Amino acid sequence: MLEQIIDKLHDTRMLAMMFAGIAAMATVLTLAMPFLSTDGLDKRMRAVAVEREKIRQRERERMARGEKIALRSSPKQYIQRVVEQFNLSKWVGQEEARAKLIQAGYRGQAPYVVYLFFRMVAPIVTLASSLVYLFVITDFDQPMTAKIGMCLFAAYMGMQLPYLFLKNKIEHRKVSIQRAFPDALDLLLICVESGMSIESAFRRVSEEIGSQSIALAEELTLTTAELSYLPDRRQAYENLAVRTDLEGVKSVCLALQQAERYGTPMAQTLRVMSQENRDMRMNEAEKKAAALPPKLTVPMILFFLPVLFIVILGPAAIKVMALD
Repeated sequence: MLEQIIDKLHDTRMLAMMFAGIAAMATVLTLAMPFLSTDGLDKRMRAVAVEREKIRQRERERMARGEKIALRSSPKQYIQRVVEQFNLSKWVGQEEARAKLIQAGYRGQAPYVVYLFFRMVAPIVTLASSLVYLFVITDFDQPMTAKIGMCLFAAYMGMQLPYLFLKNKIEHRKVSIQRAFPDALDLLLICVESGMSIESAFRRVSEEIGSQSIALAEELTLTTAELSYLPDRRQAYENLAVRTDLEGVKSVCLALQQAERYGTPMAQTLRVMSQENRDMRMNEAEKKAAALPPKLTVPMILFFLPVLFIVILGPAAIKVMALD
């Protein structure tokens, strides 16, 4: 049975049919994804509401008892047991892991435990898969040291996979927030100039900006809760800057802190920061547009020019071959 599987894996016709089937399935999924995708705004906003209630209850109990009480959801029991038994928080944990998880939108103890669990499981899975493939499935004609080195490299890449996944989520979240943040500042400016308090303005903007960026709506909702219940309002702005990790958001949070500290007009501060964020977004778009021609040079040389030469010189080559 194993020999038949190995023969099938070395059969070029079988591999071509398998890749063609994968390509067809990928095409069907690509065409069907827009029809199957659902709007996650309601789900995310409900999660934010739950988080806000937790913050409210935590701050009330802290003020009543003088201590902090964690009200986070717990991960699955078997994951929790594995993390505790192997003491993964010490061996594979990172100091910045919690901050990165928060920037990716994962809050609480449960995502941190799951992250540590996959930091341990992923290298084991990749190492076992590479060992089975190199020593059992295929006859890889290389020295033993090369095979072992490839297996160790696969294990290292497996350990980095959770971090790469987390980094990808952070980048997507930053892009979403950065694109919608200037519009959110304009809405915030309108709310403040109409006479609303900064807490009410944040709440209103979080409701309106969700259609453009769910991540930004979530962050503004959490900031609203922290402005209402944290004893130090400056901490709420600092938390927003840390959670987003964007220069534009950090500058706005710093300006809001200074406006509250020195009593400068909030509307004037928001107007200036809104214009600066719009200029930053425009500069980023111009930078990407300027970098587009060099990026298109290699694809044009590899894919467009050969086809163009074939189309132009093909008929002439056919006529010359016919004359011979």
